[in-house]
Amino acid sequence: MENGDVPENANEQCPGTLAESAGKADACQGCPNQEACATAPKGPDPDLVAIAERMATVKHKILVLSGKGGVGKSTFSAQLSFALAALDFQVGLLDIDICGPSIPKMLGLEGQEIHQSNLGWSPVYVESNLGVMSIGFMLPNPDEAVIWRGPRKNGLIKQFLKDVYWGELDVLVVDAPPGTSDEHISIVQCLQATGLDGAIIVTTPQQVSLIDVRKEVSFCKKVGVPVLGVVENMSGLAQPLSDFRFSKITETGEQNDVTEWALQYMRDKAPELLNLIALSEVFDSSGGGAAKMCREMEVPFLGKVPLDPQLCRAAEEGRSCFVDQRCTASAPALKSIIEKLLQNQALSQMAVAVENGA
Repeated sequence: MENGDVPENANEQCPGTLAESAGKADACQGCPNQEACATAPKGPDPDLVAIAERMATVKHKILVLSGKGGVGKSTFSAQLSFALAALDFQVGLLDIDICGPSIPKMLGLEGQEIHQSNLGWSPVYVESNLGVMSIGFMLPNPDEAVIWRGPRKNGLIKQFLKDVYWGELDVLVVDAPPGTSDEHISIVQCLQATGLDGAIIVTTPQQVSLIDVRKEVSFCKKVGVPVLGVVENMSGLAQPLSDFRFSKITETGEQNDVTEWALQYMRDKAPELLNLIALSEVFDSSGGGAAKMCREMEVPFLGKVPLDPQLCRAAEEGRSCFVDQRCTASAPALKSIIEKLLQNQALSQMAVAVENGA
């Protein structure tokens, strides 16, 4: 990692564009970038100095990663940021998912724009202590596709890190795209010298997701990023029984809605049932799920978050799942995970602040 960027079309075992052997090593033979690398100036990236200066006012930096898309990584990033802000921490949320920026919607900031001052780009604020930055604020049309090659993505990430004026932050949460691509290499390179606390990895229970998460854990170990823990999201459907809809299937396969009858029957015959949470396994977790994988790969397991329709609704509406009593299944699970996260040695100062009610 210390040798610089690796172009996305580079040969395997690329030494990096800033390495002394760039363009000259055996691995460079036949690479389309060989001549450019051989003649390019070598030495440290000057942007890293500016990034280090800007990040000096940010106490903690946490990456949120996933091996594959669709596992709820951005939802977790948003709710983690809401929760930390509710604890009176100064929080920044940086969305570097360049091609799929969903964070603005999940924090209720769609349609907002970035403003500039003599200090740099100003984040868009949800609350006075929760600022957000995303390429989603820069798109003239929310349906606009971002079709960029790696170098341009990397350039925007650097610009976010060196030009956004966050002020004094307790924690910067970075929502990264799925996988282990250019964006991940860039963000790690840029933040490692400034004190990167580590990464939280989000997965779902089934093997098809865990296979990719293992690669994510391996990536973190290779580039020296501590794994703060793994979260198993969508760990079974959990929903109050009273929120379900009920139907009868006819002989012809049609569904007849009998929700009102079923709920009234329970009210009359067994009202205590209406206070129960119904659980159902959506994804196959017979292989042991994320907990088993964490034991095998020797990384912390932070806990499980059920698939809660109310949490999905909170994400769609851009609000915290902690401010009301609607997310009865997911909010306690998320709270437990965040409390466990704050017990991590790297975040011990924040944990002490929580215990003292600061």
